[in-house]
Amino acid sequence: MSEKIVVCATDNSRKDEALEVSTKLGLDFVEYTENDELVFLDYGENAVKLINSNIEYYGDYSKLVPRIKQNNIGSEMIVKAAKIKGVSNNLTLVDATAGLGEDSLLLAAAGFNVTLFEQDPIIFELLKDTLNRALKDPKLCVAANNMKIYNKDSILELARLNFIPDVILLDPMFPERQKSGLVHKKFQLIHHLEKPCDNEDELVKAAIGANPQKIVIKRPLKGPNLANIKPSYSLKGKAIRYDCLVIRT
Repeated sequence: MSEKIVVCATDNSRKDEALEVSTKLGLDFVEYTENDELVFLDYGENAVKLINSNIEYYGDYSKLVPRIKQNNIGSEMIVKAAKIKGVSNNLTLVDATAGLGEDSLLLAAAGFNVTLFEQDPIIFELLKDTLNRALKDPKLCVAANNMKIYNKDSILELARLNFIPDVILLDPMFPERQKSGLVHKKFQLIHHLEKPCDNEDELVKAAIGANPQKIVIKRPLKGPNLANIKPSYSLKGKAIRYDCLVIRT
């Protein structure tokens, strides 16, 4: 990458937190300035954000509040894809490619107990801050309490689970197809940290090895099957689809 990632704190009350993270991640701590050659992990007043060239990337579950209402959550396609026939309570799900955890928040709101793995340490800091804010929000805290996050490599951790998950969710990054300039710039910003999935075979193999009842894979609507594995069935939306692999019944 051409730009350097650094840590800053535009909220002075979060400076100690930012300094601790910069030390942990081995990144320079600097004062924020408009500099196109730097990508800032900024501990700001309202959120931890990744900032470059006036483009901001951060998690915000508040926009999901209308979708997690009880009369709406059951109609979410990801919830339909993850459901296990005949089982409605205490389902366990592992999100092996967590990102900022928005899909997991929807699943947690639907009653799933969700374990999230995010390997990239900077994205994990964004995820942790997003979840911490949700835990303080009365409209989000019930769902957020059903989420546990770990900064670990899911390919390794799926073999070490101390439980057999009902469902594993895979959402490896794929090339962005949308034409919006802003979306494209945000996608490029994320690419400073993570590239599109290049270990598909290992990821799917690790998920199958964990022996869930099913694996749910999020894909572009017209994208190829992950690791060239044909799903048991798929649910299709306007832009994405969920490929479901039934492992056991």
